[in-house]
Amino acid sequence: MRLTRNFSLEQLIHSETAERERIDNTPGPDIIENLRLLAKGLEQVRSLTEFPLEISSAYRCPELNRRVGGARTSQHTLGQAADFTCAEFGQPVDIIKAIRDSDIEFDQCILEYARWVHISFSKTPRGKVLTIYDPKKGYLDGLWDQGGKQIA
Repeated sequence: MRLTRNFSLEQLIHSETAERERIDNTPGPDIIENLRLLAKGLEQVRSLTEFPLEISSAYRCPELNRRVGGARTSQHTLGQAADFTCAEFGQPVDIIKAIRDSDIEFDQCILEYARWVHISFSKTPRGKVLTIYDPKKGYLDGLWDQGGKQIA
């Protein structure tokens, strides 16, 4: 099922872990509506970067989320979040700077371990930019490098 021009339902629910462990990651109708909103937001990001996004994770049913060690309150379980990279555009931090400085209305945009972008979209977007490098230290407000300096 095509959700938007460049994103399908299948793409946003695909999980190698779910396939390997035989977890049914099929979303219900309410989650599909959230995935439509997510796909629309991802379309805006794709237009901004001018390159395809490599989605590594989007919707995760609660069982799948537990298996991959996701947060209990993860927006992935609501169909509101996706993790991605876009090597043709640049490093994850560069992608987040571009999103932050654009007119895209996102809920959260997180630099995760300097390796990927986590972005979420909701009906009440907060426009929150965060960074995480160490789960013990948790999320930091804004963009930070691994040396502890805030990035403009």
